[in-house]
Amino acid sequence: QVQLVESGGRLVQAGDSLRLSCAASGRTFSRFAMGWFRQAPGKEREFVSGIGWSGGITYYADSVKGRFTISKDNGENTVYLQMNTLKPEDTALYYCAARGVLGGSTYYTRSADYAYWGQGTQVTVSS
Repeated sequence: QVQLVESGGRLVQAGDSLRLSCAASGRTFSRFAMGWFRQAPGKEREFVSGIGWSGGITYYADSVKGRFTISKDNGENTVYLQMNTLKPEDTALYYCAARGVLGGSTYYTRSADYAYWGQGTQVTVSS
């Protein structure tokens, strides 16, 4: 079992930056591909970014490409999402997710690909 706890969400103004953290515990973190998703009120949960288990490969939704950066610290059992130039449309509950991998170093973009989820951290961007 893996437990994920997100932190770092808060109210910010458009153009500001935030860094979200997701601390993992329970199993060897290094063999997990990780992802960030978000869900705005009245909308479906959507993929934001994914990273392979080694941290060497990353992928971003078009809506955040060039503004957000995902990273993974296997020594600290933590995955980060650096969010720059935030926009009001980035307002959402942000979740991190984990998937155990046996080999390869790919990322995953579908909710169904992930077995473990955190409770979410709220990001609100005012205009």
